[in-house]
Amino acid sequence: MKLDEVIGDNTLYYCFDEIQNVAHWEIFVRNLHDRQKVICVTGSNASLLSRELGTKLTGRNIQVELLPFSFKEYLSFKKIKAEAATFKQYLLEGGFPDYLKTANKEVLQQLFKDIIYRDIIVRHSVRNDKILMSIALYLISNAGKEFSFTNIKNTFGLGSVNTVMDYISWFEDSYLLFTLPKFSWSLKSVAINPKKVYVIDTGFGDANSLSFSNDTGRLFENAVYLQLRRKFKELYYFREKGECDFVVKENDKVTHAIQVCAEVTQENLPREVNGLVEALLFFELGEGVIITINQEDEIVRDEKKIHLIPAWKWFLH
Repeated sequence: MKLDEVIGDNTLYYCFDEIQNVAHWEIFVRNLHDRQKVICVTGSNASLLSRELGTKLTGRNIQVELLPFSFKEYLSFKKIKAEAATFKQYLLEGGFPDYLKTANKEVLQQLFKDIIYRDIIVRHSVRNDKILMSIALYLISNAGKEFSFTNIKNTFGLGSVNTVMDYISWFEDSYLLFTLPKFSWSLKSVAINPKKVYVIDTGFGDANSLSFSNDTGRLFENAVYLQLRRKFKELYYFREKGECDFVVKENDKVTHAIQVCAEVTQENLPREVNGLVEALLFFELGEGVIITINQEDEIVRDEKKIHLIPAWKWFLH
């Protein structure tokens, strides 16, 4: 059968979902593109899509990363207004539309199983599926915390660090989890330093981990990471004497330093401010941000201006 007979020559727009599951799909799509067609290709595996787009469709594609609903999209979907209370609700529910329609956590639990089995175990012919599942659940439960490949290897009794690296790479490719490296000007240091882990969606993490929602600070930090990921390509955490939760790198220069603290108190104020100021001094930035649940203020330390911004406002920008 000729291509004209399959697609019809009058059609201008084509949408393909999960097309990476079809062998040699990129050749077919390139043929459509050469015929001046507009094509939208969606898929749940970043590695497969980017590899095939990069070989047959170099210079002919624009890649867009689509995450679950942002806070702004969540408000629109639920038809509610932005305030501290609705932001706290967003932290617990997350942004997967099917779950928001049903409020049934089994939807998110089944999604986790589908991703593990369909996108990882079957695709990569994983033999020890129980260990892989356990590592995924362990990382979800420890979202916002540091981990190292060696520590994961030892904790789960795996024989090789390379196996752990493969597993985590597959988790990231399938949009289950993301890792955040520690900032360094040295690429080697970035590669070997401990990373932090974040889950694709806070509601998803809550549904698949008994401990995820028990720590509001980590839940909050995870949501901020996802929002930053929507806007920027290069994100790191910074640590010298103190720690700054996120720094944003653009065009080989760090442009933003951001601290996340659900509630700034007299007890934690020195730690939060000192870590942020240390990053501002290190990167020669004039001002930084502390994102809070519902506090708004301005602090000046060491000639650096620090803005405390309520999350329900910050997430709308």
